[in-house]
Amino acid sequence: MAILGAGPYGLAAAAHLRAAGAQTLSFGEPLEFWRNNMPTGMVLRSRYRSSSISDPKRQFTISDYERAVGTTVQRPHLRLEEFLEYASWFQRQAVPEIDSRRVASVRRENGSFELELSDGERVEASRVVIAGGLSPFPRRPEPFASLPPALVSHAADHVDLGVFAGKRVIVIGAGQSALESAALLSERGASVELLARAPMIRWLAQEDGALAEGPPRGRFIPIAPPPTDVGGRLSGWIAATPDVYRRTPPAAQAWVVSRCIRPAGAAWLKPRLENAVLSPGHSVVGAEPDGEQVRLVLADGSQRLVDHVLLGTGYQVDVRRYPFLAPELTAELELVNGYPRLTPGLESSVPGLHFVGAAAAYSFGPIMRFVVGTWYAAPAVTRGVLGHSQKPISFAF
Repeated sequence: MAILGAGPYGLAAAAHLRAAGAQTLSFGEPLEFWRNNMPTGMVLRSRYRSSSISDPKRQFTISDYERAVGTTVQRPHLRLEEFLEYASWFQRQAVPEIDSRRVASVRRENGSFELELSDGERVEASRVVIAGGLSPFPRRPEPFASLPPALVSHAADHVDLGVFAGKRVIVIGAGQSALESAALLSERGASVELLARAPMIRWLAQEDGALAEGPPRGRFIPIAPPPTDVGGRLSGWIAATPDVYRRTPPAAQAWVVSRCIRPAGAAWLKPRLENAVLSPGHSVVGAEPDGEQVRLVLADGSQRLVDHVLLGTGYQVDVRRYPFLAPELTAELELVNGYPRLTPGLESSVPGLHFVGAAAAYSFGPIMRFVVGTWYAAPAVTRGVLGHSQKPISFAF
């Protein structure tokens, strides 16, 4: 079987499948998206306790890494560079053999799958696990989508935000990516204003990494948030148990999602934004080039003339945009707003085709967007691939 992708989810799936005795081929450049699409100086929003990649014997956690190499990572939130060093160590220990060639296409042929690699070689696989990540999915909303990259770019387009030193930059968005981008730009010498449609900037609670969440109907909920650091107390526990989330009514699922991934920033970003202008409650209704700059028109009639617009507008999953999936294959997928509908083994409506990571979020909840979700997804997809019974309830930690 083949595993496409070598980020945290691809590595975790490969580690579990290999340990279970499955014959696997892993394809992808290890941690490619993390290395090429996240900014230098970034700090993980997730905490130390929820940033380890899953392995079947729990022997390759961050604490194991620290002991093995004689180092100590920053707490409670790792720097991006530290996470990359840890994840690279994890890969060397758990999945040492990875084919870095790019998979150009995946097709179904006579009950199995045919993979064409970047050099033209063809490989047959009985099953395929897609761990393709977020790289095809940056959300570039109107009125910015048609503007040239010299004037408008997405946060995922940059590793070094120092290229904007001395420039006037507008950041669009109110989530962690937008707020941290604004902080990094400001620290690197840019003049920064953040514009957000939301009426206020929301901050994650310092103590547990979650938005404050009042108990329903005024009742006290005497539970601590789960060690996943995703969501609040009640929403966090539902998200941390994807089997429960999957069985939750749609209205309740929408509430969980809103609590777990609504735009918000880590509280520790606040002091780093002192030199940036935060302007919530402002919508951009027009954007056009003005010489070598870009002019924005806001809903209140005001305008901004700046050197660049950086979109911290997140991602919109649509697996039809994975360039390697043949159109006739995606046409067979049962999709909901671009997400594949998945069975308990994370298997799609195409037999033998599995999805892990953000693409699994519709079926298994927002935890699939975070590294900690590997603790659920990797064992579950392994059971699905091997035809083993799924546990009634498994946790994402």
